[in-house]
Amino acid sequence: MSKILGIDLGTTNSCMAYLREGGEVEIIPNSQGNRTTPSIVSFNENGELLVGEVAKNQAVLNFDRTVRSIKRYIGTDEKINVNNKDYTPQQISAMILQKLKRDAEEHFGEIIEEVVVTVPAYFSDAQRQATKDAGKIAGLKVRRIINEPTAAALAYGLDKEEEQTVLVYDLGGGTFDVSILEISSIDGEKTIEVKSTNGINKLGGDDFDQKLIDYIIEEFKKETKIDLSKDNMALQSIKDAAEKCKIQLSELKSAKISLPFISANEKGPLHLDLEITRAKFESLIEELVEETIDPIKNALTDAEITEKEIDKIILVGGSTRIPMVQEMLKDIFSVEIYKGVNPDEVVARGAAIQGGVLSEDIKGIVLVDVTPLTFGLETEGGLITAIIPRNTVIPTTETKIFTTVSDNQKSVEINVVQGERKFAKDSISLGKFELANIRKAPKGEPRIEVTFDIDVNGILNVSAVDVDNGNEQKIVISNTYSLSDMEIEKMINEAKEFEEEDNKKRELIDLKNEMDSIASKVKRLLRRKKEKISEDVTSKTEKLLEEIEFLAEDNNINLLRGKLEKLREKLKILSEI
Repeated sequence: MSKILGIDLGTTNSCMAYLREGGEVEIIPNSQGNRTTPSIVSFNENGELLVGEVAKNQAVLNFDRTVRSIKRYIGTDEKINVNNKDYTPQQISAMILQKLKRDAEEHFGEIIEEVVVTVPAYFSDAQRQATKDAGKIAGLKVRRIINEPTAAALAYGLDKEEEQTVLVYDLGGGTFDVSILEISSIDGEKTIEVKSTNGINKLGGDDFDQKLIDYIIEEFKKETKIDLSKDNMALQSIKDAAEKCKIQLSELKSAKISLPFISANEKGPLHLDLEITRAKFESLIEELVEETIDPIKNALTDAEITEKEIDKIILVGGSTRIPMVQEMLKDIFSVEIYKGVNPDEVVARGAAIQGGVLSEDIKGIVLVDVTPLTFGLETEGGLITAIIPRNTVIPTTETKIFTTVSDNQKSVEINVVQGERKFAKDSISLGKFELANIRKAPKGEPRIEVTFDIDVNGILNVSAVDVDNGNEQKIVISNTYSLSDMEIEKMINEAKEFEEEDNKKRELIDLKNEMDSIASKVKRLLRRKKEKISEDVTSKTEKLLEEIEFLAEDNNINLLRGKLEKLREKLKILSEI
């Protein structure tokens, strides 16, 4: 069986890992040799796709064709327009996954087809399905969608024998969630059971950065009367500087932002120089950090435990390095904050372990996860009737009987919703379906059996049957934000086009590098064996070298291959003289 890759598809950075023989998890470096890859996609003016570090490095000068933090929009109908072409969040996410897939294949020297992908525990059904779609577009089979805190607990608990109750505090670039898990081991079989989960889908490092950005812009405006928020290029520079400043303030008491020539007025160029103390940064983000307290309390309540029953806290996500975050957790819990695993890598490690469980390379682990949000139906008056409450262990199936509200009603339209509010209008609509051909009868008589089935990925499937006449009705949820098979197929083809283009560019680079290397060897041999080589051979070789030098900027692969073959022949002849 081929390797099952574990991927943490992050808002700010993504990470990948796999399980080595012997059970050790290894982080896979990208093609630049780094352990994480920026989740950034960019297109140059010629439409060339750039992903990761190369996209991040040119973001300031190419701000209007660069896409960041796409994870915040996955599972929505948001479209990203670049070079007058619309892309869905699934497509942009697939481009990041393709980059990771390609780098892993170069690392292993073999094709990668299967992956375990992590998502925030508080992701909705639409967001989970969209993540699977992104994997499919990237040419990957997503074997499992696993919650990020659950993955972190897997990475932490693999070598722990004692029973523990752990709290996973996951504060990433775009999302926050908290999960409470019990780790136990009986007769060599380890069980990791999620007791509860809670969170906020749009709260993370991006929001901390934005507080800094707003402050920097305001300070510059006070001093110069110039609003840099109107200058896209300046704004991109400030975003990068704010992110670096935030990272520095996790270690230092103060950090300096210096952006020369950021703007200009009638007197000439203007520079941005601003020192920001940790205390100032903390005052800017204090409210955001405190927003995470209520989800913690709700998770404790749902798990039916107190703060004192938590044995350990596991940190996930780069934003957990902020000292203020750790101090807040110490105030709430009087337990150790576990720092044995890099918070940027722990989720990918857990995903790799889950891959090992699926491939049966790891045995004796039972993972029990829960659904983060309540699934239900909109009923009369716009109210929600819950079918599967939040924090129900998955996979699970629940069935309820519904009926009509009017005499001789021929069909019913049911709105499938997800969320914790009382009314459907305040929750997430996953889609509407119509059950037709109901027998004519007074209201309240027909019996419509609706079944909700949640799979191991936390994705919902809905079916129904008319109990009275025994006719089963197949119901397809037509989620506004999901992609049809035809749309996915089209996007897969587009992704393949980018991949083919990348492969050609890589081959071109390899060809030119090899030509350059062999040409250098030929030149050295011409010098060293000058007296032994005939004038005819010397003349023809020098002419070939001139032709190759002239072709340095040529991108005709077939022409270059031909010249390279001739160069190899000359090298062989000269080596034998």
